[in-house]
Order: sequence, then C-alpha cells, then structure tokens
Amino acid sequence: MVEKRLPFTKELLNEIIKKYPTPFHIYDEKALRENTRKLIRAFSWAPAFKEYFAVKANPNPHLLKILREEGLGADCSSLPELILAEKVGMSGDEIMLTSNDTPAIEFQKARELGATINLDDFSHIDYLDKYAGIPEMVCFRYNPGPLREGGNAIIGNPEESKYGLTRKQLLDAYRLMSARGVKRFGLHTMIISNELDPDYFIETANMMFDLVIEIHRTLDIKVEFVNFGGGIGIAYRPEEEPVDINYLSKGIQTAYETKIVANGLDPLKIAMECGRVITGPYGYLVATVLHKKEIYKNYIGLDACMANLMRPALYGAYHHITVVGKENWPLGYIYDVTGSLCENNDKFAINRKLPMIDIGDVLVIHDTGAHGHAMGFNYNGKLRSAELLLKPDDTVELIRRAETIDDYFATLNF
Repeated sequence: MVEKRLPFTKELLNEIIKKYPTPFHIYDEKALRENTRKLIRAFSWAPAFKEYFAVKANPNPHLLKILREEGLGADCSSLPELILAEKVGMSGDEIMLTSNDTPAIEFQKARELGATINLDDFSHIDYLDKYAGIPEMVCFRYNPGPLREGGNAIIGNPEESKYGLTRKQLLDAYRLMSARGVKRFGLHTMIISNELDPDYFIETANMMFDLVIEIHRTLDIKVEFVNFGGGIGIAYRPEEEPVDINYLSKGIQTAYETKIVANGLDPLKIAMECGRVITGPYGYLVATVLHKKEIYKNYIGLDACMANLMRPALYGAYHHITVVGKENWPLGYIYDVTGSLCENNDKFAINRKLPMIDIGDVLVIHDTGAHGHAMGFNYNGKLRSAELLLKPDDTVELIRRAETIDDYFATLNF
C-alpha cells in the first residue's frame, strides 16, 4: 500500500490559495530531487548512465533546470521541446531527439544543438541527410513487433505501434550508415508505458543486449549506448506497489554482465528516458468545490476540469483524491467528481468513495506531475491553470502563470 500524503499542511495550502487562486498544479521540489537522486544511485554501476527526462511529461523549464542540476538530460520529441532544453543550458549529448513523422526543422535544430538523433524509420536516413546532414552519431529505434508482448492504450502493442524499425530494417540501417562512414551508433526502444512490473524492463534489457551482440557479430559494429526508453509506471492507486528501482537495476546489471561483459562488448553506455516516474508522483492539482448536484447520482463540481487533467477522461485513468482537512473522515459517500466542460466524460472520478464534501472544500488530485498540465487544452474556452513550485523551505514560486482571456484571444486576427 502506498500512503497518499500531501507535501503541505491545510494551513499552508490555504495561504497559497489566498495568493494563487485555484485551480493550479503544484510540484514538490524536495521530493523531486530526492527521487531523481535515488534513480541515479541505483544505476551507479552502469558505465556513463544517463537519464534523459521525457520533456513531454512536464515541459516546464523551471523543472527541467532542477533536473539538469541533478544530472539529467532531456528526451525531446518536437522543436519547442528542443528549445526548452536549450533554454536551460543543455546541448550535445545532454539531449536526445526521439520523434516520429519528423519535420526537417526538428532535425535541423537537433543538429544545431549537437543532440543525439534517434531515427524512427529507415526512410528517415535520406530525409535527414537531405535536410540536416548525417551526424557522427546515429541511433535507431527498434520495434520488436510480435517478438515482444505488452503495450497499452497509451503506446500501443509493439506489432500495431507506429514507432520504430523492424529487426531486418534495423540491421539494414546500420549497414547503410556504416557504409556512409558513420562510426558511432546507438540503439533505442520504447515499447511500454506506465508499467509496474520491473521484470518487464529486465526482459527488455535482455532483448536489447542480445540485439547489441547480433549487430556486432553480423555487421562488426560496436554499439556505443543502449537507451531502454521509459515506461516505468507509478502507483496511482494506493493498493498498487511502486516499481522497485533497485531490483530493476540489479536485474539489468546481471543481464549486462552475462551478455555484454561476457562477449567483450563493455563498456556499453546505458540510458533511459523516464518521465512519469520522475515527476508524476510529485505534482498535485488543487481545486475548489463550486457545486453539489444530486439527481440520479451525486456530483461534485470543481473549478478544474479535464482541460487541467485529461488522463481520467482519455484513458479512464485513476487519480487519488484527498479532501483537505477531511483525511481521517469516513468514506461514507459515493460521488462523481466533475468539471464544467460540455462533455459527460469530464470527470476526475466516477463512483468514488469519499468523505462528505461541502461547497468550498478544497480537493487535491494526486500524481499529476506528469501528463497533467502538459496535456491541457482550451476547449469550451477554458484557460490553462498556473503551475507552482513548493520549495524545500515551504515557500512557493510561480513557475507558470495562469492563462488570461487576452491569452486566449491573442492568436485571433479578428
């Protein structure tokens, strides 16, 4: 069981709300730093281990700056994400570009920054050469297809996923790039999302190490690094167990020693591109109850909506809810917790057992630090909320102001 605690007291939260009206997302800097250090410690055995934070999970430069201070790089998938990484001082091998259906301008920006480019398709080789030139380091994304089960609604089953190269295409791609004079190579995969079974990732590591061996034996190419992607899940539900990072690391280390070291292919750099497990548990959406409605069901209407957090509507995802000040009250009522969009799936919780809720209560929705604010939108004219940073001394910094009506109309020429 994971106890869903808040990083602030009711009194501190009330003071924050006086200055920054709800709804807003708030992130716990202390916990974020401690969590990042834990991951790096777990993989301290690995040669030149690098975690590239998946910027898509939370594209706020204040958070990226904190993560860079802790030794993380950036996994980018678009031009704005590359620019965000640049703005916090990243360049060169601190950045990986892993995109699909990639426009030329993204390859060009990646080349300008010296970022590692991870190609998603065989046809991208000539496209990259034409519009940006072939860099000295080239990486390819592998899709094992029917050789690997898994996937989910977020990323798709490997065989039905739009990402990556087949094994044959992969070998042909390395062969072609070697013939064109490329000397440095990387290998990447990403075939699961929000997975809580650590053995799945250990199995993926074994698969990738076998592929490294095959590439070397077949093509006489020594892969310089392997990026296992991200996909490590978090315990959204209190009854779920979080991934044991130390167990995961030891399993990968064993595979490394029995396959890479035993075949004389070490040192092989190990990389990951986790996003959710880095920031997810340390973000919270804070909202206030505006209305209670009692018809065929009991509804609690918040000043937040799925424009602030769309995961429950998009995936049916669970996010734990705390009614501030009523943490120890009995869960004697069943509610649907909703927003105000003209969509019936605009719900944060359905048939959720909660304490009695009154108008004016403050609700905290947990685990919104990844794919929360980042997936926001403006449907129904809703404005995206502010983002706050709770610092270790309990002071609060505004790291993104709330949108205004003027922002909403700024792109219209009317």
